[in-house]
Amino acid sequence: MKTTNFDRYLKEQMKDPGFADRFQRAGEAWDVALQLAALREEAGLSQKELARRLKTSQQHISRLESPGYEGHSLANLRRVAGALDARVRVTFVPEEAKRKKNGRSVAAARGAVRRKQKRDQVS
Repeated sequence: MKTTNFDRYLKEQMKDPGFADRFQRAGEAWDVALQLAALREEAGLSQKELARRLKTSQQHISRLESPGYEGHSLANLRRVAGALDARVRVTFVPEEAKRKKNGRSVAAARGAVRRKQKRDQVS
């Protein structure tokens, strides 16, 4: 695949830790927005219909599905997920540089998460 001017520009910008952090956070917000919109569409609902189910406004649903919005609360995400027959799962992923600095192994951290998930499924 051919490298574009944007690819080169982005690679250069990513050298700035502040930019890289903002870029990653924006990607996380996109993920939440896209997942909410996809779930709603899979359920065959418009934003207005979902808002009616949740006793809120269509504008609120639009805001939740906006990639620039970062004010999602866990309680609100659970309400939306419940209305869409889904559940919320939050995953924390250790940052590579900090993990190495603390001497924590990726495998050990993942193993602990998997064991916790299995225990939760059994209960």
